[in-house]
Amino acid sequence: MVAAEVMINGRNTSLGDVPVWTTALDFLREQGLTGCKEGCAEGECGACSVLIARPGVAAPTEWVAINACLVPIAALDGQEVITAEGLGNDDALHPVQHEMAVRGGSQCGYCTPGFICSMAGEYYRPDRAPANGHGDAEHGPNGFDLHALSGNLCRCTGYRPIRDAAYALGEPTDSDALAARSAQPAPAPVATRLSQDGLDFTRPGTLAEAVQILHERPETTVIAGCTDHGVEVNLRGKRAEAVLAVERLEELRSLSIDSDWIEIGAALSLTEIERRLDGRVPLLAEMFPQFASRLIRNGATLGGNLGTSSPIGDSPPVLLALGARLVLASVEGEREVELADYFTGYRTSVRHDRELIRAIRIPLPLARLTAFHKIAKRRFDDISSVAVGFAIDHDDAGIVRRAQIGLGGVAATPLRATATEEALIGKTWSHETVAAAAEILGAEGTPMNDHRASTRYRAAMLRSSLLKLHADNPNGGKQ
Repeated sequence: MVAAEVMINGRNTSLGDVPVWTTALDFLREQGLTGCKEGCAEGECGACSVLIARPGVAAPTEWVAINACLVPIAALDGQEVITAEGLGNDDALHPVQHEMAVRGGSQCGYCTPGFICSMAGEYYRPDRAPANGHGDAEHGPNGFDLHALSGNLCRCTGYRPIRDAAYALGEPTDSDALAARSAQPAPAPVATRLSQDGLDFTRPGTLAEAVQILHERPETTVIAGCTDHGVEVNLRGKRAEAVLAVERLEELRSLSIDSDWIEIGAALSLTEIERRLDGRVPLLAEMFPQFASRLIRNGATLGGNLGTSSPIGDSPPVLLALGARLVLASVEGEREVELADYFTGYRTSVRHDRELIRAIRIPLPLARLTAFHKIAKRRFDDISSVAVGFAIDHDDAGIVRRAQIGLGGVAATPLRATATEEALIGKTWSHETVAAAAEILGAEGTPMNDHRASTRYRAAMLRSSLLKLHADNPNGGKQ
C-alpha cells in the first residue's frame, strides 16, 4: 500500500503518523485550516462541514458536504477535500462567499464556513435547475434546495440573509475549476491499513477481503459514514481496537430494480438512495427529509442504521412496513433474513459478528397506501419519540388485503404491529375499523417514560397515527 494521503484544497497532504482516530476536523485544523470549527462534535450544528469529491448521481463526480467532526481522517485516504479556505481568497471570493458577504449572512462568523461549504455543495449540484424565476417553500427561483443547509445552525445572524444569499446564486461558470472537476471520474477507492498504539484502521479492496477480516477478528467495528460511531468516539471516548471501513466497497454500493425486488446496497448514502430512487418508493421518499439532516444523510447508510440495531432509528419502521429482507455476507456465503426477524433485543440482532450487511431487499409490488409518521420535539433533525411506517392495500370493494405496520421508539427493538395488522386485514377500510384497530395499536410494544416522551404520550401517538392515516386517506389511497 502507498503512503496514506489526502488531497486538501488541491494539494496532496500526507497523513503521516496521525493517530488512527483523529477526526478530519482535528486534522484540518492542525494543517492551519481553522475555518472548520467544532460546535457540537455530534453532527448537529454543521460548523465543521467540508466538501468531498464523491461518485455522482448526475455527473461522474459531485461535491458533497459532510460533517468533518465525525469522519476519521483515515477514512479520507486517497480522497479530495475542499474547505472554506479552498473555495476562494481575499482577492477572489467564491460566488457563495460573495453572496453571503454582501447580503449580511455572517455576524460572529463561527458557523459561516460550514454554511458556505454546504451551500457550495448545492451550488455545484449538476441537476440543480432554475425554476423559471419562481420558487416554493423549499426551493428558490434558482432551483436551490434549502434542505441542503439543514444541519447547519446559526445562532446570531438569522436565516433570512443566509437564504437570500442561497437564492441569489447563479450557475457555475465554464472557468470554475470545481465545476469542471465534476466531469472527471471521482477518486478511486484506496485500500488502506493504518496501525498505531494497538489500534487498526482498515479499508479493504473487496467484499471478500472485508468478510475475511471479520472472520479473523470478529470484534472489529464496521463503519461506513461513521455518523453514529463518530459520536461515540467524540463524546464517549470510544476507541475500537480494530475498525473496518466499508463505504467504498463496490459490492455494497449497487442499486437495482427488477420485477420482484428493489435491492439497495448497504453502503450507499441515504442521499444517494434518495436521488437514485427518485420517488420510486414513496414511503422511503417520505422518510428521507425527516432523517436527521442533509449533512448526515450525505454520509449515513441503511446498513449502518440497521447494523446498530437501535430501537429509535428512523429507517427500521419504514423498512419493516415495506417487508424488507437483509442480505448478510460472511466467508461462508450469503443468507437472507426477514427484517421482522432480525432484531432480538436492545441493540442486538441475529447478525453474527463475522457477518456484514451487504444489501437491503424490498419486495414488489409496493402497497398502494403508505405513510411515515415521525413524532419528535423538532420537525427535522431530531430523534423520534415515536415513528410509524404504514403500508396498506385494499381491493376494489374496500377490504384490506395487506397491512404492514412498523414501529420505532416503543420497545427495546423496532417491531411489526402484528396485532393491529390482524385487526385490519379482511375488514373494510372504514372509520369504525380503523378506530378499533387504533386502540390495539396504542397497546403495541412496551413504551417507556423518558425525557423524550411518557408512556401515555407514546401510546396516544400510536393511536392517533392510525386515525390520522385514515383521515388523510379515507379511500385507502385509491384515486
